[in-house]
Amino acid sequence: MLQDIAPLRLDNRWQLEQVVQADSVIVHFQQSKVLVRTAAASADPLFPLAAMVVGEDQSANYRYLFHIGGQSYFLCLAEHVRVPAGYGYEPARQVRTAKQAPRSTFFAFYTAWHLATWYQHTRFCGHCGQTMQPDGAERAMRCPACGHVEYPRINPAIIAGVINGDQILLTKYATQHLGHHSTFYALIAGFTEIGETLEETVAREVYEEVGLYVKNVRYYKSQPWGSAADILAGFYCDVDGSTQIHMDKQELSRAIWVPREQVVLQPDDWSLTNEMMARFRDGQSC
Repeated sequence: MLQDIAPLRLDNRWQLEQVVQADSVIVHFQQSKVLVRTAAASADPLFPLAAMVVGEDQSANYRYLFHIGGQSYFLCLAEHVRVPAGYGYEPARQVRTAKQAPRSTFFAFYTAWHLATWYQHTRFCGHCGQTMQPDGAERAMRCPACGHVEYPRINPAIIAGVINGDQILLTKYATQHLGHHSTFYALIAGFTEIGETLEETVAREVYEEVGLYVKNVRYYKSQPWGSAADILAGFYCDVDGSTQIHMDKQELSRAIWVPREQVVLQPDDWSLTNEMMARFRDGQSC
């Protein structure tokens, strides 16, 4: 999956004293676009290094994010940066399908995207309206006026592999997803609501989207998914009673039972959804 980058590892400890170095990776957003290498195949890094974009008077505009494999990543807070040759701004949601780079680079980007969105949404105190400041001891934003503290937001969500004997329920979204119309099948997914367990989320989302009851809800694995600030929890479950699908056409364009041998996987192996589909297809324990 996306986070499987061994032997590299993410070191996301908050280190306020970190400063931009020439070989630091710089992530810079302009609204929904990100500064990225424009050539699909190139020896240049996917995201620019500090030596390419940072001027002598700009170091204060960069906020430390994390390290991966000894390389530091920084978020650029300036409105504009020097755009090096061979780079330009492209929709952030298209980076996954349009580029070639090590998986660790994409994992770093999705994690940076998560933090960038959180920083954007916590510029001002939700309690008194004053400008927030980075906390000196931990990854948090603190209000200097009233002391209110905000930590990075993580949204819990589920993925449900609904099984009916030798068939699994596959779906397609009805509207644009991840910046483009979905052309591949996925599993049912949704966010956990207030006062709801993850298992209850599975049952509710399945019923809301396809009108089916489920039983034997069992946890499989989790995955961070930074573009939506998610922590995804994957579950398998069995259909309970009728297998007649009543699809929510506002959410889905298609929902079908697919035999094990006919499951077609997604274009890459980054997602928890794809891994769960593959596991069922290959007859592994679900």
